[in-house]
Amino acid sequence: MSGLMSLVLYSLKRTYPASIKGLGEWATALFLVFIGSSLATATGKLPIFVTITMARLMLASGLYLTYVGTQRFFGETPRYKPWIALIAGLLLVQLWFTFVVPSYPVRLVLSNVLASYLFGMHTWLAWRNRAPTFARMMFLLVLVTMTAIQLIRLVTAVLDPVGDSIFDTSPLHLAYVTSFVFCILLLSIGTVLLATERLHAELEHLATHDSLTNALTRRSFNDRFEQELERCRRYGHVMALMIMDLDHFKRVNDTFGHQAGDQVLISFVSGVNALLRRHDQLGRFGGEEFVLMLPETSLEEAASVAERIRQLCAQNEQEPFCTVSIGITTFHKDSDTLDKLMARADAAMYQAKDNGRNRVETA
Repeated sequence: MSGLMSLVLYSLKRTYPASIKGLGEWATALFLVFIGSSLATATGKLPIFVTITMARLMLASGLYLTYVGTQRFFGETPRYKPWIALIAGLLLVQLWFTFVVPSYPVRLVLSNVLASYLFGMHTWLAWRNRAPTFARMMFLLVLVTMTAIQLIRLVTAVLDPVGDSIFDTSPLHLAYVTSFVFCILLLSIGTVLLATERLHAELEHLATHDSLTNALTRRSFNDRFEQELERCRRYGHVMALMIMDLDHFKRVNDTFGHQAGDQVLISFVSGVNALLRRHDQLGRFGGEEFVLMLPETSLEEAASVAERIRQLCAQNEQEPFCTVSIGITTFHKDSDTLDKLMARADAAMYQAKDNGRNRVETA
């Protein structure tokens, strides 16, 4: 199971965007679990150092890399040195209880201590990054289950040690081994679902946002505007719409080049977004033309926001830069449509252009 799921995750790593982190670590982790499990089954056919020491090293490293993969997936920076030191230290102790004072129960306890701690930290990481999606909730549930199983196994290994090898056939031991097998399978399926969910989110973002500036595309903006317009009609709410056009933007492209012009657009959107509320919507309609929807905003409040945006552009002294001309309108009556509001805001914006640019006009 681990070997097959390792191949699945490796194929996803080759085909999914590089922005989805952790796939390589997850694939390698499952491959190490596969190698460790295979070595353990060769007991009696290969040297003890291979079937016990190397097998436990592969399994421990695999479980740790699974945690590293999840850290990278959620954007956290792994700390390798403390974990390497912990795994190496426990491995040295296990070597003592393998060759000097052979004791399977002690080795089992040491392995369960490490596994319990790893799964506990992994669960805490998933809990901090939980979200009400099927993939994340399943991933968290599997980790909680694995942590609980390892803790129970640790307690039973201390209080009532049974068996003298991994091939012990007692019902309790078989239950632990079987549950671990299925949990590893479910955990690997959870990682695939997490990666697929992230891919869908990125594709949806690409479909609704401008690739250069990260503002909404025209179609996406129109859809959200129509929804807000319906709310205004239904509940009598107010809404403001403004059209913003960067002044003399063509001169920037002609003088400094298109890359510099792209950077002006990116900086403009970034600066405007910093001034907005969470539910305000900024869209890009053309080369240097942007549209902003402000729900629950009066004409006076919108003019204040527009003035802050104008000042943000006008006070920029780093070349190249552009001032901005802004036209504002608000929802007046139930007969207002997107086209009507756009026409009024556009007329106000051109009035700002005619009056000398770097201005805010209302309609």
